[in-house]
Amino acid sequence: MDSKKARICVPVCERSIAQTQMAVDRAASVGDFIELRLDCLAPSELDGNLDSIERLLASGGHFVITFRPTEQGGLRELDVSSRVRFWLLNSHSKAEFLDLELDLCTNPALFNWSELPDWKRVICSHHDFVRVPHDLQDIYQQMTATPAHVLKIAVRADDVVDCLPLFSLLERARSEGREMIAIAMGNAGLLTRILGPTRGAFLTYGALDGLHATAPGQVTARELRQTYRLDTLNRETNVTGLVGLPVSHSVSPHMHNAAFATTGFDGVYVPLEVHDLGAFFRRMVNLRTRELDWNLRGLSITSPYKRAVMSYLDSIEPVAAEIGAVNTVLIDSGGLRGFNFDADALAHSLAERLGELRALSCAVIGTGGMAHAAVYALTKQEAKVTVYARDVVKARALAKKFDSAWARLESADFGNFDVVINGTPLGTTGPLQEVTPATAAQLDGARLAYDLVYNPCETRFIREAEAAGCQTLGGLSMLIYQACAQFLLWTGREPPVVAMQAAALDALRME
Repeated sequence: MDSKKARICVPVCERSIAQTQMAVDRAASVGDFIELRLDCLAPSELDGNLDSIERLLASGGHFVITFRPTEQGGLRELDVSSRVRFWLLNSHSKAEFLDLELDLCTNPALFNWSELPDWKRVICSHHDFVRVPHDLQDIYQQMTATPAHVLKIAVRADDVVDCLPLFSLLERARSEGREMIAIAMGNAGLLTRILGPTRGAFLTYGALDGLHATAPGQVTARELRQTYRLDTLNRETNVTGLVGLPVSHSVSPHMHNAAFATTGFDGVYVPLEVHDLGAFFRRMVNLRTRELDWNLRGLSITSPYKRAVMSYLDSIEPVAAEIGAVNTVLIDSGGLRGFNFDADALAHSLAERLGELRALSCAVIGTGGMAHAAVYALTKQEAKVTVYARDVVKARALAKKFDSAWARLESADFGNFDVVINGTPLGTTGPLQEVTPATAAQLDGARLAYDLVYNPCETRFIREAEAAGCQTLGGLSMLIYQACAQFLLWTGREPPVVAMQAAALDALRME
């Protein structure tokens, strides 16, 4: 196996030997290692079928076998004696690695350490599906006291800053000459799965497909290799990403990574799930205070941080300052600079559909960063704008800022408007997907309903508008326009628009 290639391990967790064999055949085409989760097998399938498992292991490929108790993420209630008995029976397995939990590895009374197991084949692992434990360094220290060849720690991340202790462990292991796997589980931990190999991680984990993830936040092996181009990444790779909450629905990683691949630019774009914006900028972004040595080049900013992010920047370009919202950050020798490309992208995509925007009657629903950009763009085009929101104070403030009208959303009638824009996150894939800011009855008579939400392609707002007989426009074209502007800013290269659009459409079709 190429030592320079990023290794991806695909877990297989099936109830029967037959299903396991079929899954192994599929996993071999997308992964470098295959983890056989033998605790997933039904007891009747495992007992008495060790010969079948060994024949499978002898069929070729690099295998890791595990037998996890429930407290370590397994599917069985297993006491220590049954686990020890299992490993004694399987100590001479043809698997390349045996994954034993820390409590077994640190208790020499359980095995004859001079004979069992073969420590050169042992991965000593510890899992915490609840948190990042405060004593992570102590856990690592316990692991280093064992003769295990590879140390593995997997913990739950609730914020992208929770990845920092894992990267710290990888650096420590590298400096001490130990092989290490460090994974932050959950959507907030995706960064460790993508950048871990560039920090010396022995391997990373990717699911067989979207239905077979064995840990929270485990994306597919194919996505790691094709979308994030794991084999091309290194410590000097330019890192860009999407900051927001949530971010897992976004197709921006597909667009930007396709653009990097098409142009040959050494870059990667990753989702960054952030709960504490201040901690993220202090500990991971600010050049003077960040704790991670990475070549962070730029950030896309999405809901709910387009306005809040401004207080963490060194400078803000005039358009973004006038709008009062930032959707793009450039990180260079000039510090952290904020831009807003939403307004131009919105005006461009709307003009493609309607032509001249001057004097159009437009309703903008919402008062967040996207709504600010919409009102700014439309007033610059001399359209007549009315802001609608449930929060009267915010609606009045936004309208006053751009010399527009405002009204309460609850009693809104949009029948006399040329354009009605959903500038809120309502309708986005996830918990808000079936929520709409306006009904068909309210939209009846409007000419065009424009939803800035792009995922899903057909939102509840769009369906309500179609029921009212309105023309409709989704947010994908705007997303592509602003992504192209970001790519040009971060790389200095012309964006490959066709490749970016194709990647976005492919990603949406896979949803």
